[in-house]
Amino acid sequence: MDAVISAPVAATGDFAADVAAFSTYWRTAREQLDRQPTEALKQAARAARFLFLRTHASTLYDRLTDRRRKFVRLERLVYEAADVVPGLAPTRAEVAAESQLRQSEKEGVEIDQGILCNQFLADPACGLHLCHTMLLPREESAEALAKFLRDGRLDLGTAKVERQGKAAVLLLANPRFLNSEDLSTQSATEIGADVCILDPESQVAVLRGDFVPEGKYAGRRVFNAGINLTHLYYGKIPYLWFLIRDMGFVNKMTRGLARPDVTPDEVAGDSIEKLWISAVDTFAIGGGCQILLATDFNIAARDAYMTLPARKEGIIPAMANLRLARFLGDRLARQAIMYERRFECDSEEGRLICDEVVEPDAIDSTIDHVVERLTGSGVVGAIGNRRALRLAVEPLDKFRRYAALYAREQAYCHFSPALIANLEHYWNAANRRA
Repeated sequence: MDAVISAPVAATGDFAADVAAFSTYWRTAREQLDRQPTEALKQAARAARFLFLRTHASTLYDRLTDRRRKFVRLERLVYEAADVVPGLAPTRAEVAAESQLRQSEKEGVEIDQGILCNQFLADPACGLHLCHTMLLPREESAEALAKFLRDGRLDLGTAKVERQGKAAVLLLANPRFLNSEDLSTQSATEIGADVCILDPESQVAVLRGDFVPEGKYAGRRVFNAGINLTHLYYGKIPYLWFLIRDMGFVNKMTRGLARPDVTPDEVAGDSIEKLWISAVDTFAIGGGCQILLATDFNIAARDAYMTLPARKEGIIPAMANLRLARFLGDRLARQAIMYERRFECDSEEGRLICDEVVEPDAIDSTIDHVVERLTGSGVVGAIGNRRALRLAVEPLDKFRRYAALYAREQAYCHFSPALIANLEHYWNAANRRA
């Protein structure tokens, strides 16, 4: 154990030589950790990963992407990096082995994916290219769009797409968990968003929760209960889920879809965009509230509420730290994020996020009314104004820099003992059925 800690490897600046030296170091560290796990040795190995990446992140990224001529999504990128530089990040087999364990039983090998993503995103050229990659339509979306155009509806399991007049409607459909988000919803919601944006027969997109058939809210629509905390407790939410969600699905609602041959930057680039309307029935908890900060117009039922219970979960509430203060101001944003303050949609504070607050049975007619108002003067001007407003408050490079911080901090939070303690204390997670 002492040999690795007392003789850390040094970076020379030569990529091939450093790959060989650092990989040998990490292999030795891994062998020692297998014999005698210590936090000091884990930290020494992670410090070496930061050192390697601060020296070689751009070189490695360029090798993985053919000098940024090729787009490689995060879920492939981290594993291809692990192949090129052994020991830098976990292999698929290592992550798969840990995925069988409860969150409290995991060693936390995915933290090294967070370090890798942090350093890729921290480099301006690599980070913007990675943001561009995650804004492209998914490979599966072309076939899904063709099916939607043929049938007029699309059932993706935990998400559905319908066309209602001028709007393409994306329904969150994970009813057993009150339309919360988890690994089963991730690709479905992103493909659904791609289809809504690409649909040539609609002018705007609407996000709404589907009906819940059983339990306390039986027969009611529920917007979004946030991350599936039961799945989180039982280790069914991988670390990459967080980055893929917010650089993909949520950021696509904010910025539209990128084109492969043009940067999505607001000034020099171009994107395929639609205005997004969120319709909140019942509540928008955690990730649901985060989405309201990403969409263009929010409708809420008078009896609905919003919360960001990040403190009780022990995680970073995605892009809320970047966006919430723009709506509520710094003090209320801190109260929401750090003291889980609840906001009724029908309140002075709630109306800073919700544009229309109506009776629950008036949401359908209000959606129709808002769609007509948003499209009445043509969507071209509306998209231009959307881009201009976004450039003023959150240009793509600002998002990239925040995403770099988020990649690192969420990795540490995701494997913190405090997360498990919070879930057991506030969620009674140990007694819930996964």
